Amino acid sequence: MSYPLHTLLHRTAHSQQNYLRPYLRRLGLSPGQPKVLRSLELLGVCSQRELAELCGVDPAAISRTLERMERAGLLTREASASDRRTGQVRLTEQGHRAFRAWEAECAALEERMFSGFSPAERAQLAGYLTRAWHNMGGRLPEDLAGREKR
Repeated sequence: MSYPLHTLLHRTAHSQQNYLRPYLRRLGLSPGQPKVLRSLELLGVCSQRELAELCGVDPAAISRTLERMERAGLLTREASASDRRTGQVRLTEQGHRAFRAWEAECAALEERMFSGFSPAERAQLAGYLTRAWHNMGGRLPEDLAGREKR
């Protein structure tokens, strides 16, 4: 039996989430927080507005997420030196450690998922998925044109 691509993508994502959910809990993270950790790890310092855009959530949702993460000691928020209305967010050392731990578990998952795939096949799949995600409006930290890590 052959499944449509959308079903295969959904089932793969669901299996991935089931695999990672217990590890997420052990790290004390909620489902949306790894995206925030990744964005801040790549960009260094980021505004709340940029984080909301990158994570695909509204500003109120990112504010609540950042509040929880700040209370957990994963990040700090401070006013921007150039614009007091803009909050700047950065990871703490604890946030960097949580990101590295999360990435290690995700790497283990990828090794399991892509067992038997050649490096070229992995790169090709990543390219296809990135293009599909961009077609649906997805953005990555690298998509912030001209922005360098602060």
